[in-house]
Amino acid sequence: MVPSLLTLFLVLGAAATALAEPLRFVDCGSIDGSIQEVNVTPCPTQPCLLHKGTSYSINVTFASKIESQGSKARVYGEMLHVDVPFPIPEPDGCKSGIQCPIQKGHSYSYLNKLPVKSEYPSIKLIVKWELVDDQDQMLFCWKIPVQITS
Repeated sequence: MVPSLLTLFLVLGAAATALAEPLRFVDCGSIDGSIQEVNVTPCPTQPCLLHKGTSYSINVTFASKIESQGSKARVYGEMLHVDVPFPIPEPDGCKSGIQCPIQKGHSYSYLNKLPVKSEYPSIKLIVKWELVDDQDQMLFCWKIPVQITS
């Protein structure tokens, strides 16, 4: 009985790891921090297929190079090299998994949601996600290709 439970846990652990595969991303100007890993769940392949009416979990692990009292996220849909602001429910990084004040040399896990509204058009685009410090400098900036679909 014990070996079969162990096997079940190993299989479930492998499945969870496969779903949380780190994404290939482009760093688009992280100045005051360095990105260690970006995860979008669920997004098993790239470009990420974002289904309308669904919300996606974002988890970014980064190390800060500075001290900052706070942080703010800005998200864009980049189409034809134009950044279109994309609203998220919680732009305050200090309410998104980051314990503030942010300290130099510490690593943080930034957690947020990316809601894809039903009224969005079906389109291929680049999601650009920035987190800025209290001096409006980039703690991190990353881009990934996505396709919004029904």
